[in-house]
Amino acid sequence: MQLPQRIFVTTALSLLASVCQADPGVTDSTITLGMSAPLSGPNGAYGVDMQQTIEAYFESINKNGGVQGRKLELVALDDGYETERTVANTKTLIKDKNVFALLSFYGSSPTTEAMQKVFGPAKVPLVGTISGAGTLREPLAANPNSRYMFHVRTSYADETAVIVKYLAGLGLSRIAVFYQNDGFGKSGLEGVTAALNQHKLAPVAVGTVERNAIDVTKAVESIAKANAQAVIMVTLYKPTAAFMKAMKQAGQNPMFMALSPVGTEQLIAELGSTSSRGLGISQVVPYPWSTSIPVVREYQKFSAKPGTYSYYGMEGYLMARTMVEGLKRMGSKEPSRERLVNALESLNNMDFGGFTVNYTPSARQGSSFVELTVLGPNGKLLK
Repeated sequence: MQLPQRIFVTTALSLLASVCQADPGVTDSTITLGMSAPLSGPNGAYGVDMQQTIEAYFESINKNGGVQGRKLELVALDDGYETERTVANTKTLIKDKNVFALLSFYGSSPTTEAMQKVFGPAKVPLVGTISGAGTLREPLAANPNSRYMFHVRTSYADETAVIVKYLAGLGLSRIAVFYQNDGFGKSGLEGVTAALNQHKLAPVAVGTVERNAIDVTKAVESIAKANAQAVIMVTLYKPTAAFMKAMKQAGQNPMFMALSPVGTEQLIAELGSTSSRGLGISQVVPYPWSTSIPVVREYQKFSAKPGTYSYYGMEGYLMARTMVEGLKRMGSKEPSRERLVNALESLNNMDFGGFTVNYTPSARQGSSFVELTVLGPNGKLLK
């Protein structure tokens, strides 16, 4: 009578240990993922666009049986593009919401802080952030927390190199920089400075604007005095529009160039009737209105409104596609965060149909895609 009881107790303890060792966020029928992005405030349009696209894509996946028989659930929290709220949200997602992995964060400083303090030490992978900052791209050997950060976009260094090469090719040498005074802006400034140095140039002037602010008075004064031929703007859409309008009012008409995080569609709307023709914007994902690129046609199915596409929606979709591919390769048996990391590392030159993602055990860059677009007549974006 004693032997069967011991066997039963041992088996029960073994099963209990197996359950306890399972990573949070995964059940037999679901996988829960977490997202932190600005869903309100001056930059809320960015996060809402990404969230709606990802949820529409997940809904399609779930209707077709999910991933390995598990339906995908997204928990999205609003961080207002503030560092402290992003770090707090990350803690909430991991400790209270018990998400399995993280997806589509926004901004360099908030994500860097969250990586160093929360999801990195907790060994929870994050796929995709709207940032090309160098602080998020440290070698894995130098920062073990970088192992859990999988980038889907290229770096600001790559973006700024393409912009500067273009301007130098036009024979322009008096180039100024208008940047946001935070990790995003400073990283972009470093990229511009390094790229200019390659052409034996340096910024003729710099101007700054604070995060979530639109007071550009001092920046305009500083850059207007330099009579710059071109201004590279490492800012989001509201301060960018305010700066361009103020420069024109000051009688300054340099060539304006912006980096991809600016929010192309939001900037066009914010500029309104202001003449923005000729504004150049670097992009890190394919043209969302294309009818010839397979991955773009797939994204268009998940737009909140048919015919209304955006670069943020396109990028959100690519992040979600990358996550889903990793989850598929992880397999259905004993899913774990570590298995997901290994699965993502196996995405070597993964072509989604016009956009390639490439990871290895020692590389997390994901993509090197950059192309320049320009605003043509009537605010139409051309490539």
